[in-house]
Amino acid sequence: MANLTGAVSIFLLQGFSASPELQLLSAAFFLLVYLAALLGNISIVAAVTLDPRLRTPMYFFLKHLSLVDICSMSTTLPRALVATLLGSREISLLACASQLFAFVSLGSTECFLITSMAYDRCLAIYRPLLYGVAMRPRICVSLVAVAWGSGLLFSTFHTANTFSLPFCGPRVIDHFFCDIPPVMRLACAHADAHEAAGFAVSGCVIMSCFALTVLSYVRILATVVRIRSVGGRRKAFSTCSSHLATVLLFYGAGSSAYMQPSARSSPLQGRLAAVFYSILTPTLNPLIYSLRNKDMMGALRKLYLQVPS
Repeated sequence: MANLTGAVSIFLLQGFSASPELQLLSAAFFLLVYLAALLGNISIVAAVTLDPRLRTPMYFFLKHLSLVDICSMSTTLPRALVATLLGSREISLLACASQLFAFVSLGSTECFLITSMAYDRCLAIYRPLLYGVAMRPRICVSLVAVAWGSGLLFSTFHTANTFSLPFCGPRVIDHFFCDIPPVMRLACAHADAHEAAGFAVSGCVIMSCFALTVLSYVRILATVVRIRSVGGRRKAFSTCSSHLATVLLFYGAGSSAYMQPSARSSPLQGRLAAVFYSILTPTLNPLIYSLRNKDMMGALRKLYLQVPS
């Protein structure tokens, strides 16, 4: 690794803001957001694990989605918060590569999990009589294992593609964590080929997952339209409305952060997009899945208040 990256062995993270006056204020805000996200996602994991009524494929996938969100935020925010509070912005090359690998792996795993959840909702509405057979526990475990394994492979490519570039200065990463676009900007060689390769692989994987998700919802919509009763339509739609909100949030924030060449976006735009993708999305997911879900709300009340539901 050292031979490939030339003279630079230590990077400096810019932090949450280029303005020193806003650093502490930003750190305080993101600390509160991080604690709220931890509380929400840990609550989802605990409720699904402890409540027998939530031991279904939909909540099994949701538990793993919350685990991914916990790990994803913990990969980036704690180090950034500590660096801001202590004034130490240094991060070694190995630590930077490890952080990028973990973040990309968890983000891509979330993408595959969301696709699996769309397939689960499609089967539940389109083929309810076969749902129990098609989504038996072994199938669900296999889908989750494929999501995690695919995320590791996807991240391995991007980490190798990014850190095979030579870095010889400057060494200030204009971000609050090591992410692909700001790290590539520091390369002292032309990164166009590496960026194009990363963009192509990301495009193929993300668009494939997005296409499968869209196809699932096309089938769901076609099935809901054929339901004659208004109550039946409302009930069918309510089973996938939370997941649909997560899909829109995930792909909306993710595409703005990663599906455009870095030359066309400023560092500030990249930082704002990363805030939405890496911080706000994991924070909002527990709210999306709890506020519109009576079973989840009942499980959370039972978990925290011990109120019979």
